[in-house]
Amino acid sequence: MNTKNILKLLIILTMIAALGYVSINGLKIGEYKVIPVKEGINLGLDLQGGVYVLLEAQENEGQTVTNEKMMGAVEVIRGRVDELGVAEPIIARQGEKRIRVELPGVKDTEKALSIIGQTASLRFVGPDKSVVLTGNDVKDARAIYGPNNEPMVSLKLNPEGKDKFAEATEKFLGQRIAIYLDERIISAPVVESVITAGEAVIEGLPNIDKAGELAMLIRAGALPVDLTIKEIRAVGPSLGADSLERSLNAGQIGLILVLLYMIAYYRLPGLIANFALILYIIIVLMIFVGLRATLTLPGVAGLILSIGMAVDANVIIFERIKEELKNGKTLRASIDSGFARAFRAILDANVTTLIAAGVLFYLGSGPIRGFAVTLSIGILVSMFTAIVVTKYMLKLLVNAKIATNIKLYGA
Repeated sequence: MNTKNILKLLIILTMIAALGYVSINGLKIGEYKVIPVKEGINLGLDLQGGVYVLLEAQENEGQTVTNEKMMGAVEVIRGRVDELGVAEPIIARQGEKRIRVELPGVKDTEKALSIIGQTASLRFVGPDKSVVLTGNDVKDARAIYGPNNEPMVSLKLNPEGKDKFAEATEKFLGQRIAIYLDERIISAPVVESVITAGEAVIEGLPNIDKAGELAMLIRAGALPVDLTIKEIRAVGPSLGADSLERSLNAGQIGLILVLLYMIAYYRLPGLIANFALILYIIIVLMIFVGLRATLTLPGVAGLILSIGMAVDANVIIFERIKEELKNGKTLRASIDSGFARAFRAILDANVTTLIAAGVLFYLGSGPIRGFAVTLSIGILVSMFTAIVVTKYMLKLLVNAKIATNIKLYGA
């Protein structure tokens, strides 16, 4: 019995157990903190519930849809969604003229639509129909209560806007300046004095919530193109929770069956492979946490598939080891030869799958990309755990000389 190798094996098993504990419960050492996997992985629309919206740009008279305008529209929508405080939203181009917006956890569909789909072109128009100010002249906008407790939006103008507004209020003193949002008049106050401080207010709003929405739209800016809603889908939180529960149950049942099968059929190597498989799951989930990934149903499918491929790699290795043992080789030689013979087959299978995942990522969008990313991460980690970790643990076990009977290795 080799005590040194037994100690190394125990250290590895202890490290796997420690990583498992940290992944479940988290860890805090001073200012350094590792958050639990459950808190660190964001759930997608199909698992958490929320709102899905597909927007399409319209080519109106005198307005063409360009790539630059579409990119600008994506950034404006992203700014508006950030103001809503949605965790891990997805705002992405889909084709040339469409934008896909996924808002996990959002329950108020009407509010979401009014914020992301509205052009929000702000204009101050004088009595002679001239445009005095636009949203581009505004530096900041905030919802406030006025002197009589009425809701309003306070605007701070940039230097150029400050000069424009001072000139306009002097020119239209005693007259009305209409304030438009898109084609709708919000208010038309009378200019009572020349305003040189670079500040303005928008009155006539029904409540403070509407004032807050308007202020947010002004801060985010106007959309450079008109967008219409082509598709809208709301996923209820109960439906998302049900999908998540079903996915987790299926994954847990499948994992338990695989672990039992590996021990029953491959015996001691199967037990070692199970420890490596648990390490694989921990590493993959912690990578998701580190990347702040959003997990969707296709992502769960990719994860389960990659677990199957990790098991498949071990199956190939152990079958080769059994063949070498039946050919009369020693246990140590059989392990070395079995891993060497299996390596090429495992590498070829994983490389071809990675190529397919790369094609899916390049040509796909949304959930398809999520599936491809999850599968790719899983494959790369599984190659490490199956080829490096499993082999090292098996060799430690053999060198420790505590399990030398070849029947324990399935032969």
